[in-house]
Amino acid sequence: MRSKTQFTGTLKVSLLCLGFLVLFVLIFRSTISSFNSSKSNTRRASSATEEAQGREAESATVVACPSVAPLTPTCSKAPPSLANAVIHYATTNITPQQTLQEISVSARVLQKKSPCNFLVFGLGHDSLMWTSLNYGGRTVFLEEDKAWIDQVQQRIPGLESYHVAYDTKVHQADDLIKIGMEEDECKKVSDPRFSKCQLAHKGFPSEVYDIEWDVIMVDAPTGYFEGAPGRMSAIYTAGLIARNKEQGETDVFVHDVDRKVEDTFSKAFLCQGYLREQQGRIRHFTIPSHKARLGRPFCPS
Repeated sequence: MRSKTQFTGTLKVSLLCLGFLVLFVLIFRSTISSFNSSKSNTRRASSATEEAQGREAESATVVACPSVAPLTPTCSKAPPSLANAVIHYATTNITPQQTLQEISVSARVLQKKSPCNFLVFGLGHDSLMWTSLNYGGRTVFLEEDKAWIDQVQQRIPGLESYHVAYDTKVHQADDLIKIGMEEDECKKVSDPRFSKCQLAHKGFPSEVYDIEWDVIMVDAPTGYFEGAPGRMSAIYTAGLIARNKEQGETDVFVHDVDRKVEDTFSKAFLCQGYLREQQGRIRHFTIPSHKARLGRPFCPS
């Protein structure tokens, strides 16, 4: 017969195995296979010539950890713990582009929509964060500074980024918004490559025009001095891309709306009627497809 000490040791091993099993289930959310434990056999022997004695023999009960099925992840979103860690890392960086409160606005949308197609104007210290928040989706960055792209790609080679050029300057903003508001061509929804509006950017990589974007972030190009390219065409083109989508809505974010260009151009071409939220220096617009419902006005009344 198995002694009490042996039985206690077996129980501890069994509990330890069970603990590891629960841990695997929580982390990988995988199914486990179970099997029936082997049954113990009982044997009794008797002797005819000696005083009758009964002896029982129990076979040892074998306790084993159930085998784990092949790990096949079923979750397509980044775990909240990873998302929170990445956000914290980005917002405590020496030169963060956005505050934690501002990032939280777009993070909530990405949590609902990811994995999705995410277009970001600008490549910066927070780019790895945006890619992580869109876990499993496609995140594309458009950057004006070729040297900066090279630096970032050396540190984070997995980011998909493209060099783009702009032919506008911040000091032209007043003339450009007048053109955008007065010319009928700027109120027509079409592929930006074929638009006759001066604000439409026609020199982006073909991927920018061909992909159906679910989320767009405008945080570039540079716009804090008069000779900088400014975000006039970036904001207008982001709105045009969203309207030209086959169906569904596109969430468009514009950062630095405390500046004149970002403030006036986002209200004019992304439309106050599509504004959903503003937190600090970021605005969130939700723009519906104009192809799915012909006859929509450029901006809702």
